[in-house]
Amino acid sequence: MYNPILDTFITVCDCGSFTKAAEHLYISPTAVMKQINSLEDHLELKLVERTPAGIRLTNAGSIIYQDAKFIMDYSKKAIASAKAALYPESTTFCVGTSLLNPAKPFMDLWYRVNKDFPDYKLHLVPFEDNCEGILGEIEKLGEKFDFLIGVCDSRAWLSRCNFLPLGSYKKMIAVSRTHRLADKKIIDIEDLYGETLMMVKKGDSGVNDFLRSNLEKNHPQIHIEDTQPFYDLSVFNECAKTGKVLLTIECWQEVHPGLISIPVNWDYSIPYGLLYSHNAPDDVLAFVRAAQAVTESQY
Repeated sequence: MYNPILDTFITVCDCGSFTKAAEHLYISPTAVMKQINSLEDHLELKLVERTPAGIRLTNAGSIIYQDAKFIMDYSKKAIASAKAALYPESTTFCVGTSLLNPAKPFMDLWYRVNKDFPDYKLHLVPFEDNCEGILGEIEKLGEKFDFLIGVCDSRAWLSRCNFLPLGSYKKMIAVSRTHRLADKKIIDIEDLYGETLMMVKKGDSGVNDFLRSNLEKNHPQIHIEDTQPFYDLSVFNECAKTGKVLLTIECWQEVHPGLISIPVNWDYSIPYGLLYSHNAPDDVLAFVRAAQAVTESQY
């Protein structure tokens, strides 16, 4: 349903060179270059610039890189939706998925508990990580989706749904690839002195509020700038364009091709898990109980 050369383009972007992409794809570097040339000719756009160190995305290439993932993901979801239509609604779990809250952790969980639900199939439902509309999406649990799975320490989110914690993600920072910290494998808080750190404003996340209080009290050399209440792609774009530092988490390392995520010497993490309706039906509650059982068995 989409041009398969997009797979090659994304691999080139992720690998940073034609040679490395060729090794990953098990084809020759010449074949990779021909495919990229073909894509550029088809789109009538210059997507990558060849440099001695590898490749660098043009502005147009960066946009295509971001949208290509949406196109490929949407294509897969469209096929999944078509297949789900073959099954009765009563034996289908609808699972929301987005760029920042992908369904992959749910799929990992599903393959551990689906023996208890032999007649059930999954239907992936895409939604947008839009700051203005995300609370409305959460409120559609029980209607549009049976489950969402994602990071959740938001009081606004938790007031609108039930939440089963499944694990946690470490807090990291993201910087542009040209930032002075970009080459570091791990940073100390002191490395952020003189920087502007973007993070959600105080009041909605207990973890973020605790981290902010610590920084304000013990590290006033770091300037903190409020972002919108909930991240969407525009926050990552602003970080890439302005050269500021963004508070992020480990599962978002591949969200923006112009940013590099770096771990920090601290012990801050945020929970992720299963979100479901306050008025969930019996089969959803049965799945939640099964998920809780396999999660607890890990410890």
